[in-house]
Amino acid sequence: MSGETCPLPQRGKPQDAVRRMLNAKRIAVVGLSDDPSRASFGVARYLQSVGKQIIPVNPNCQQVLGEKCYPSLEAIAEPVDVVDVFRRPQFCADVVRSAIAIDAKGVWLQSGIISEEAAQLAKEAGIDFVQDRCMKVDHMFMGER
Repeated sequence: MSGETCPLPQRGKPQDAVRRMLNAKRIAVVGLSDDPSRASFGVARYLQSVGKQIIPVNPNCQQVLGEKCYPSLEAIAEPVDVVDVFRRPQFCADVVRSAIAIDAKGVWLQSGIISEEAAQLAKEAGIDFVQDRCMKVDHMFMGER
């Protein structure tokens, strides 16, 4: 997937969880790459451009999009509203566990990422959860700010 493309969202009335997460101000992006050709970079750059505070999470980077990069969610000192995930499905349950540990309000797995274990963990914790959707495309489609 290139840095700017995501599949279009499904048509229909948006779920409350999607709307709440799209309205979030502080978004930790797990797996954010400093490579401009990567989808994570394009989505995060877009989210920054519409006024969201991006918190990069990648142990292999020091800084991405002008923001300090953290090695883990637990290393972030400030509150996180939503965790946007660009990791393979086998890592998503652990990301959700970390999101729960830092009291994030929701977890969003990007397009092509599906984890039923992660979904179950989020449900049990009572936090918002979306999978296999693109935050950038949904934001553009729904016109959230």
